[in-house]
Amino acid sequence: MLSIEVNFLTGRYVAAAHYDRGKPEWPPHPARLFSAMVATWADSDNPDPAERTALEWLEKQTAPSISAPDAAPRSVATHYVPVNDTLITSKSTVKSAVQVMPPGWVVVPGLKNSKDRVRTRYPRWFPSVTLIGQPRVTFAWNIKPSEETVAAIDRICARLTRLGHSSSLVSCRVATYHPTPNHAPGEGGSVLRYIRSGQLTALELEHRKHQASRPRILPYTPVRYRKVEPAAPEGRALKPDTVGEWLVMAFLPRSRRFPSTMTVNISKTLRDAVLHHAADPIPEGLSGHRREGRPSTAPHAAFLPLPWVGHEHADGRLMGAAISMPESLDSESRRAVLRAIGAWESDKQPLTLTLGRRGLLKMERIVGPSSLVTLRPNRWSRKSHQWVSALPIALPAHPGPLGVGTAAARSKAWARAEHAVTESCRHIGLPEPIGVTISLAPLITGTHPATVFPAFRQGGSRGKPIARRLVHASVLFDRPVAGPVMLGAGRYLGLGLMFPVSERKATDA
Repeated sequence: MLSIEVNFLTGRYVAAAHYDRGKPEWPPHPARLFSAMVATWADSDNPDPAERTALEWLEKQTAPSISAPDAAPRSVATHYVPVNDTLITSKSTVKSAVQVMPPGWVVVPGLKNSKDRVRTRYPRWFPSVTLIGQPRVTFAWNIKPSEETVAAIDRICARLTRLGHSSSLVSCRVATYHPTPNHAPGEGGSVLRYIRSGQLTALELEHRKHQASRPRILPYTPVRYRKVEPAAPEGRALKPDTVGEWLVMAFLPRSRRFPSTMTVNISKTLRDAVLHHAADPIPEGLSGHRREGRPSTAPHAAFLPLPWVGHEHADGRLMGAAISMPESLDSESRRAVLRAIGAWESDKQPLTLTLGRRGLLKMERIVGPSSLVTLRPNRWSRKSHQWVSALPIALPAHPGPLGVGTAAARSKAWARAEHAVTESCRHIGLPEPIGVTISLAPLITGTHPATVFPAFRQGGSRGKPIARRLVHASVLFDRPVAGPVMLGAGRYLGLGLMFPVSERKATDA
């Protein structure tokens, strides 16, 4: 599936409906997006032939589904603006103009043949809507393009700055996730403008006529869209507050040598690199800290190294990393993450982390599906009743010694560890599991024993961090749970990343 995400940077969309210039368009029509992409491509000093090929591929596809928030229309005011051609010399034009003369039209006295000349201000309307909730619209085509096509489309999207009126500022990109659509092609709905084969050529012909200065008509094909109602609650999988969007980085082949025991080291270094390239002030949703320095209590960005696990030949090496942005993340924080990554990519290619004596780790952002299953978000997000730790969980409360002491003391410590995992599930919005199994040994192929991971220290009083107990766990729910699922005190730094095991397992890295 190909998804193109459009973020409205001002929270507003300014565009007139094609059937009534005084009414706003909502949701944005796919034909308008395509035209904006064509204009962005053509504005390059040397338009890329590969990008043109990608646009010609896109124009042949069937209409996409659309995920768009609700929007509230704003009141429309009339503005009078000067026209480029201030002199109208045709008597017939003057006569017809006077008959419909709006405010701002005046006959200029003192000029030769003044009755033949009219200077005007032309009435304009700028209807717009204010987006309610996340100011984001996603167009999704149910087809899998080649990696070259996805990369070309993403390059165009990265340069696209507006959709609709010039004041309707956007950031645009190919998305690695596919939100549930609420507008889909179908009978009985409203008409939206779409494209057809040959649209790019048609737009080029139109441009030769209007030269971006005269009125123009957008060629389109009408497509009816129906409103898609959300599924009934009982049909939904459980969703923890860790569910959201992933930006995935693939480690370059020579950097796929780091074991999963380096998870926290790599995640902290990755986080520091992103914060270094973020503009001040850094919002709480990215930094994970309030302005006074205390840890945030709301879900925020997480940095997740991704290990190769769950396959008979898996060895736990880290194949890449994801920056996870939960669905509840505010728009300011989300934009801060995207802009920081963009600044980092502009500053250095490939993206590089320095890991002290372990050397350099080089990586690149993935656009579209990855050839490595480990780096595909659906590997970690598919619905499952049972979830097993790919990386050990840092328990929020120390259970006591698990391997020493009397049998009764050990039994109580293991019970407290199970309770801590249960509480970790509740903490991210999941119900109590119907079964919890705790282990210090791996519970899935490719993971390492919890005891070989470096001590994870966090929190504590008087500035003295507390060493969190690391354990592996398997949790079972009575209903399917959608991922990704991260449990425990270290979930924002990769620890506690869970793997769904109820569904068919992948067969490669």
